[in-house]
Amino acid sequence: MTPLLSAKPAPEMTASLLRNPVTRAAVRAAASFPLRALGKSRAKRFGVEVSRARIAGVPVKLVRRKDIDAGAEPRLLINFHGGGFIVDSGSLTESIPIAGLTGIPVVSVMYRMAPEHPFPAAVDDALAVYRDALAHRSPTSIGVYGTSAGAILTLQLLARIKAEGLPMPAAAGVFSGSADLALAGDCEAFLPAILGSRTAPDVVGDYSAGTERTDPLLSPIYGDMSGFPPALLMASTRDQLLSQTVLADLALRRAGVTTDLRVYEGMLHAFWAWIDCPETDDALAAQAAFFARHLCA
Repeated sequence: MTPLLSAKPAPEMTASLLRNPVTRAAVRAAASFPLRALGKSRAKRFGVEVSRARIAGVPVKLVRRKDIDAGAEPRLLINFHGGGFIVDSGSLTESIPIAGLTGIPVVSVMYRMAPEHPFPAAVDDALAVYRDALAHRSPTSIGVYGTSAGAILTLQLLARIKAEGLPMPAAAGVFSGSADLALAGDCEAFLPAILGSRTAPDVVGDYSAGTERTDPLLSPIYGDMSGFPPALLMASTRDQLLSQTVLADLALRRAGVTTDLRVYEGMLHAFWAWIDCPETDDALAAQAAFFARHLCA
């Protein structure tokens, strides 16, 4: 979720715009526009190049550092962008710094979005890309991560991987997300809503559609999270999803998962994805160090 969603349009107007294919395209274009300049500046700063491709039929953005031969690098990171499952709010701004700092290629998955493609379409796309990665790499060399909606999708993917009996990735990054789409977090009662006057569960209503909100594949906190890989969780004190990130961390710890929770003082929701500031440098460095530590070459 991005500065676009901080403008707080009336929720009923936003819902109407998203249901119309023409205005939906306009909303998505407007969401990506403010991040273009940031993406270009980050690409230059971190020395990366971006290309587009399809993996298992799913459109992706391939991000790699220019001085590293992607074909010779056994490690891979798979990113799921934020944006409330309705817009792309960081497929490049989340991926470019991590590829640059770690030297690990990043595949940013352009998963299908709501309202035209509700759950589990995004998880299906994420799983298809992950299966392809498993066909070419050891799971110990693969990491998955996402911000906001992408963090939610990361946890949903892990639940699906477990349900299908596949090997888990080496590490997971859950950056300002939630494992519970049935519950509005406590912080949402004290901070301005991310979108209009709607809570996070309301925002993803078109995504969850007819699925029961306590379905463990939609809200993994209601299922068995044991066996999930080591996870880095990140939020900030002015983040509407701080409570949900903390609750996800507690649930993972109770399930025996090794976690590292980082909370940044005074920063906004998903600040590392759309603001350049010293705290962003610190957060991105922490993300990069986590993956560099856990993925095997």
